[in-house]
Amino acid sequence: MNPDIEQYSAETAPPTAAPQPVKPGLKGLLKDVLETLLVSLLLFVAINQISARIRVDGFSMEPSMHSGEFVIVNKLAYKIGSPQPGDIIVFHPPRNPQEDYIKRVIGLPGDQVVITDGGVQVNGQVLDEPYILQPPRYSASWDVPEGHLFVLGDNRNNSSDSHNWGPVPLKDVIGKALFVYWPPENWGLVAHTSP
Repeated sequence: MNPDIEQYSAETAPPTAAPQPVKPGLKGLLKDVLETLLVSLLLFVAINQISARIRVDGFSMEPSMHSGEFVIVNKLAYKIGSPQPGDIIVFHPPRNPQEDYIKRVIGLPGDQVVITDGGVQVNGQVLDEPYILQPPRYSASWDVPEGHLFVLGDNRNNSSDSHNWGPVPLKDVIGKALFVYWPPENWGLVAHTSP
């Protein structure tokens, strides 16, 4: 490159002024705060439309889930799919619709569930259930009506579930348990073991 051109260009370039920092006034600060609050509100509403947070209360899901754990629930799971045997779901029970219960799906609409001799049968098939605390000490049978699910706690002999009050209407299902987020030592995905 020709040094004369460089020198000429440098000598004739107009001087540039250093940018002045913009000092936000009270209006600017209020605008920023309002924008932040609006975005936070929109995120809060969006997150609550697709998920819920519940606390496991009691020992009906031992040993799979423990009392005091906090769980994130996927509320979209059954809007785009359907419940499967082994799914751990959160729902409003028929006897206490203002509460949230968490149980495992055993029977689907149209299934026949028979509990006898310490085992659970669905449509004549004995389920292999390594996740339960102990075999059930009760016997009965149910036909799951259309639009309902048959659910049981993993602690079969210490659980208020479908064996007490019958199948759960699908319309009362909140969603599928997804992730334990509290306490930290229990963090992890919820195991949806198919029986």
